Amino acid sequence: MPEETFALPETDVRSLPGSDDIFREVLPNGMIVLVRENFANPSVLLQGTLEVGALDTASEKLGLANLVALGLMRGTARRSFSEIFHAIESIGARLGISASVHATQFRGKALAEDMALLVDLLADVLRNPVFPQTEMEILRMQHLTGLTLRDEDTGSRAQMAFDELAYPDHPYGMPSDGYRETVESLSMADIREFYKRYYAPEGMILAVVGAVHAREVFDLVSHAFSDWDAKRESAVIQVGPASAPDHLLRSDVYLPGKSQSDLIIGAPGPARSDSLFQPAVLGNNILGRFGLFGRIGDAVREEAGLAYYAYSTVSGGSGPGPWQVAAGVNPQGVNHAIELIQREIARFISEPVSEEELLENKANFIGRMPLQLESNEGVAGAMVHIERHKLGLDYYREYPAMIAGITAADILAAAKKFLHPERLAIGVAGEAIRDPGS
Repeated sequence: MPEETFALPETDVRSLPGSDDIFREVLPNGMIVLVRENFANPSVLLQGTLEVGALDTASEKLGLANLVALGLMRGTARRSFSEIFHAIESIGARLGISASVHATQFRGKALAEDMALLVDLLADVLRNPVFPQTEMEILRMQHLTGLTLRDEDTGSRAQMAFDELAYPDHPYGMPSDGYRETVESLSMADIREFYKRYYAPEGMILAVVGAVHAREVFDLVSHAFSDWDAKRESAVIQVGPASAPDHLLRSDVYLPGKSQSDLIIGAPGPARSDSLFQPAVLGNNILGRFGLFGRIGDAVREEAGLAYYAYSTVSGGSGPGPWQVAAGVNPQGVNHAIELIQREIARFISEPVSEEELLENKANFIGRMPLQLESNEGVAGAMVHIERHKLGLDYYREYPAMIAGITAADILAAAKKFLHPERLAIGVAGEAIRDPGS
């Protein structure tokens, strides 16, 4: 019998979000509104970002952006904390806000018939927060409890140790949620001043997907937001580049009594805007994601039996996020696991991936993409992503051809640019592997 020929999935791109069914308007205050109608689902999903995050905080006030974002829904000039949540719960809706390094994100969901109330609530908490002191102190205590748990978690501490080594003198080297001492030092004046200085509609993105007409959405959003004329007091911060270490760097965090040690090993990777970002992401799937976590999983978990988990990620966004491997191992197996990971990275940057690996992973990327866009949540997130990174409204319709066009040489070029087995940062947390003072 002739050998079966492997072919990439065929995707009807007309069913995917594109320029003919994503409606886009920019309000006079700079707010960007995106809408995709979907009358097959009775709900409506709101998702978006504001251009304010941990980058806007000084190092001695880390955690401030998180506290302000969480405090937005603790009371406004129009509604108390209990009134806000009663309004949300009375219609079975959801609304949440959080902050990250570059942005503040929000997401809400309700039945389409309740969209007007959801938009009004979102506008109210973003525009009119009063940050009641009692509620903010409760939030601070909750945040401090979270930091206490983080500081005893091997995965979190390994990540923090890695970040400090991989990003010296760079904003990505510090935790956006702060430290106990920085959060404890924050005052109500800090919270209100941060909001006043940085919360503004310029560059804000609001994506709406569901059983609603685009014109109706634009009218509702314009009514709720168009007269919001606040201005940022400084330009949005753009982070600079970051390079791989000149040699191997390692930091061990001693956490006694832990049955598992976690390790993070890698280097700064591509930003989303880098031409090698997509080859890096596809290559990373081969290195540490596909099947049972790719080559890394095969070497460290399946063959050597060293790890409870082992995988790799490329997290490029607005800046040079890390290309890293994460693994959870028996404390006695950490050094061997690191050696195996270095070996796989050395192979990854020295020879092209095989044609079979390339085709299998292309098929995986092309085949799963329509599934990720089946829900309102998936489409809303995709719309925010393409707007935030200026990818164009037809990005997802062009995606299958783009993935199909990536070559083994493209992946090798990305690997060589960002990874080297002897120029890595390594963070380890758990029981002592070597003298913790060394």
